[in-house]
Parts: sequence; structure tokens; C-alpha cells
Amino acid sequence: MPPARPARPSRGPQSYRPEPGSIPTQPGVYRFRDGRGRVVYVGKAKNLRARLSSYFQDVAHLHPRTATMVTTAASVEWTVVKTEVEALQLEYSWIKEFDPRFNVKYRDDKSYPWLAVTVGEEFPRVMVGRGAKRKGTRYFGPYSHAWAIRETVDLLLRVFPMRSCSNGVFKRSAQIGRPCLLGYIDKCAAPCVGNVTAEQHRAIVDDFCDFMAGQTTAFVRRIEKEMYAASDALDFEKAARLRDDLGALTKALEKQAVVLGDGTDADVIALAEDPLEVAVQIFYVRGGRIRGQRGWVADRVDEGGTAELVDDFILQLYAGAGPDEIPREILVPALPPDVATYEQLLSDLRGSRVAIRVPQRGDKRALQETVAQNAGQALALHKTKRASDLTTRNRALEEIQDALGLDEVPLRIECYDISHLQGSEIVASMVVFEDGLARKSEYRRFVIRGQDGSDDVRAMHEVITRRFRRLLDEQASSTEVTGAQQDSGAGPMLVDPETGRPRKFAYAPGLVVVDGGAPQVAAAQRALADLGIVDIPVCGLAKRLEEVWLPEQEDPVILARSSEGLYLLQRVRDEAHRFAITHHRSRRSKSMVESLLDDVPGLGEVRRKTLLKHFGSLKRLREASVEEIAQVPGIGPRTAGAIKDAVARSSSKTGPAVVSVNTATGEIEEG
Repeated sequence: MPPARPARPSRGPQSYRPEPGSIPTQPGVYRFRDGRGRVVYVGKAKNLRARLSSYFQDVAHLHPRTATMVTTAASVEWTVVKTEVEALQLEYSWIKEFDPRFNVKYRDDKSYPWLAVTVGEEFPRVMVGRGAKRKGTRYFGPYSHAWAIRETVDLLLRVFPMRSCSNGVFKRSAQIGRPCLLGYIDKCAAPCVGNVTAEQHRAIVDDFCDFMAGQTTAFVRRIEKEMYAASDALDFEKAARLRDDLGALTKALEKQAVVLGDGTDADVIALAEDPLEVAVQIFYVRGGRIRGQRGWVADRVDEGGTAELVDDFILQLYAGAGPDEIPREILVPALPPDVATYEQLLSDLRGSRVAIRVPQRGDKRALQETVAQNAGQALALHKTKRASDLTTRNRALEEIQDALGLDEVPLRIECYDISHLQGSEIVASMVVFEDGLARKSEYRRFVIRGQDGSDDVRAMHEVITRRFRRLLDEQASSTEVTGAQQDSGAGPMLVDPETGRPRKFAYAPGLVVVDGGAPQVAAAQRALADLGIVDIPVCGLAKRLEEVWLPEQEDPVILARSSEGLYLLQRVRDEAHRFAITHHRSRRSKSMVESLLDDVPGLGEVRRKTLLKHFGSLKRLREASVEEIAQVPGIGPRTAGAIKDAVARSSSKTGPAVVSVNTATGEIEEG
């Protein structure tokens, strides 16, 4: 391994690029350090020369996050290892030791409670706790709610009366020779006063741990057998106690739903992604039952897809885990790039075969879809919390002001997006964010007519022109006031004096954002200039690399992917896209219904509109029966049958819809 170069400010990756041929071709792990010698990134590679060479190409061709990393760094060093498994282990150790700023860091979206058994003590104790794990303690979970696991423990202590008191209570009971209340109500075997020996108490603890680990059937059968034996021996008091124990076990098992009937031990992992962040959810399934759940949220740090995210997550979750924490099977949404290496590493840690695979069908696929829904909800909740924080919103607006060189903080941001389907039904959306929050009452929709849809730039020019012409008209009409008001220097009236309602387009934005790159920005700027408006700044946000484009500038502004300013611009852009798509679908559905019904005899324009208003969409009309269609005013049974036939013919011709998912918004788009 070559020594790190002396600390100095970086002058770009070419200033510290290793000599050609000096990088080995074996597998290994590499570290980038900044000018102060701090590790900023750790990575692994099958071929160190091929991987490291990719960092020293033209910075303009690198992903923005990667470009930031290589320009921040001032040196690179590497360690050669014998196998790819050793590379994984060393990468995990270095990430844990150095906590590099450019590596993905999964952080808990909340502190989850664990069920812990202190097996390292002479008299082990069961307790519910949170935080980091400790040596000498066996953990179960984590669980969603502490109260739920406490209820389960309370039920199980009746069957497995192990110690659950604190060290202070245990020592005090031993000193006074009298157990605590739990000892008197048979929810503790009272080892503190010698009612059971350490070996007997350990056997109770082992049974409890086996039950929590999923070995439930044997205990239920054993208690049933003892209950029937006591009943046959006419020991009805013991039989009644065992009956109650059996009820407690059954009730505890009911709290853990059976999701996989084959008794599978698996961790089910799913992701919810957007260009800036990723949420991960994992369900711990043992013996076919969900034993725990946990979630993380992390900033995306490079251009990698789902497979690379799974790679990072598996490494951080399992590389330092013990044998009991690694299941036989790990179900993931996409296989990591080198799945065989991971399976070998995890199999070595567990001591038996571990499989990583993507479920394709059946109960496992359905369960992973449920986990994915949880991940999506966790990401949405995280974004909501982040957006609602006042300090964060203020910082986001200030970052936008600084990055774009604005004279003032853009308290009102308007964003515009164009949507169409192969040139038809062209619509545009205008969304408004005030003080960093969506102002949905100010949203507006536009219908673009007289264009073929192939020219988004022209459509953007029309929308900006129409919106800001209305602004000028509103301002002109609102300033037609008395001479006294004019002399006082009063500005344009933002509220209609007759109705008391705000004027729709009377507010001037502090920033106009368009969905797109330099061409869309130029069109918006040209539209404002044609109207004589020169004091409203414009920018564009391109989807692929999240670049911010300004008028008459050749290069985009690159905001840090972790910046709150970029996060706010992305939310504004995605909301404009969602609003435009919603409007477009509504118009497309209406136009499809109208075109389908053109040839139905006896169905004129008035009754077509009545039919459309009644059902609302083509989908609902297709699902309706002839009798339901005939209930629409003016529609008879014969006409209803003709309508049903026309809709059925259109469905068979078009076939199944082409569905795609917008990766920025998570929204399903039909083509």
C-alpha cells in the first residue's frame, strides 16, 4: 500500500492521480483522503486499477456527488486483499472506523425497542430497551412499539418465570430474604432468595429464548401433554394452571401474525427511493411469523441504482452481526452486484448456508410488497417532517438565494411543468410554494391548444406568457384607484374590493422554476422579456442530474445533494409534475370517453356530457354494468347496451395499458 500524500488543498483529481501502472489489478479496498488527512470515502473493487481509473476521468463526465468527492480529496491509497470476501470485511471495518462523509449512512428513522436477555449474567434478566447492542446480551426484535412487547413479556413470564427485575431490586430482595411482588404472583422463580438454583433458572431462560426465537410448537405441545396428564391424575388445580399457561402462550403467538406458512426464517428488505434519499424497511420473519420491524433513511450519494443501494445496506447491516442475527434467507428487491461474495461472507458468519434472492411470486413476493409500502410511507413521513421544520425551510430558502445570486429570499416560488401524451392533450401546471410550503389554493392549470406537443419549449413560452400577462392585467386594474391613493404610493391591490377574495394572478413570485434545462429556461426568460418584466428571476431544474440552470449561462449551478435548497427545489418540481399529470389524466380520460361514444346512435353531446359527469372516468364506465348505465338520466336500456358494446370494443383493441414509474416522484404513469 503506498503511503498517503502530504496534506494539502486539493487542486483536482489529476493532482494526486497515481502513476500509470502503479495500481494493482487484484481485489482490494481503497480510501480517499482530504487535504487534512481525513478519510472521505471508502470503496471496494474486484480490480483496483479498473475501479480507481474511473475516478480520474474528466470531472465533467462524473456524477455530481462523485465529482464533489474527488475534488474534495487530496490523496488516494489502497490495500490489496486475497479474496473479495476479505475486501467486504475490510470495507466494513474502515467505514465503521472512519465514518467517511461520502459513504451512504443509514440512520434509524426512530429508536426501536429491543427485547434483551442478559445471558452473560449469573441470573439472566429479561428487559425492554433501546439503543446500541451490548456484548453478553441476546436480543430479539426490534419491535414497533415498546408497550406491545411488554404485554408479550408479561404473558410469557407466567409460563417462563425468569428474572425481570433490576439489579438493585434483585440485591435488596436477596438481602432481606423476601422476593418482590413478581415472586409472589408466580411471574418469577425468585432466584434472589434461592427458590431455584442458577442452573434451574438458566433452563427457564433457555426455554424463553427458544420460544422467542420461533421454536413455539414444542412448548405448546409439551404444556398440552402436561395438562392432560394432570387432568387424568385428577390434579385439577395443576391442570387449570397449565390451561392458563397454554392460553398465555396462544395469546402471545396471536400477536405475531403468520405470514409465511412454510415456517421460513428470513429478513425481508424493501426500498423506497427518490433522486435524493432512500428509505429502507426490513421485516424480521422467524418461524413464519413477523418477529420485528426496523427502518432507515439515508441520503443518496452516487449514481448507483437499487442493486448498489442493496449492496451498501447488506454490508452495513450484517457485516458486524453475530450468527443468531443472520437468517437462512434474505429477500431483497434487487440482487447486489456480487451476490455470491455476500452469500459466502454471510454463510461464514452464520456457520451455515445463507441465500440472498429476489422473490418472484407467492407469499414471499406479497410480503415484500407490504414491506415496500411501509418503506414508501416512511419516506413520505420523513419528507413531511423535514419540510415542516421552520429552521430547515429558512435554511433552504437562504441556500437558494445564495446559489442563484438573488437579491432577496424567494418567499414565493412558482414552478411550471408541461405534460402530454404523444403530442395530444397538452396541459401545463403552475404550483406555488410560499415560505417553503405548498400553497394549493394558488395552484393553476393551463390547456395548451394549437400545438402538436413535440415542442415543450414553445409550450413553456406560451404558459409563462399567459400567466404573467394576467399578472400585468391584474396589477393594471388594481391600480385604477383614487388620486389620493395614487399619491400615497399604494401598490397594486391584491384583494378584490368587491368580493374580498384574493386576485388570482396578482402576486409576483420571488422565483420562477421550470421543469427542464437550458432551452426551457431560455423560453421562460424570453416570455418575461417580451412582456417587459425584468425583475423576476428564472431557473430550471433538470431531472437527470438535478442541475439548476440559469438564463444565459453555459454551465449549470450544482447544489450539494445534501443541501436543503436542492431538496426544496426538487419538491417544488415534483409537485408541479404531479399536478400536471393529474390534470392530463383527467382530460385524457374525458376525451377518450367522448371519442368512444361518438358513434353510438342516439347519443348526442348533452347526454355524452351527462354520462361523463355521472361516471367521472373511462375506467368506471368500463366497470359499470348495462343496468347501471341505464340509470343515468336520458339513457335507455338499448342505448346503455350500445354504450357498453362501444366501451368493450375499445378495451379489446387497446389491450393492457403500458405502465411506467416516475423515479423522481414514485408516481405510476400510464402510457
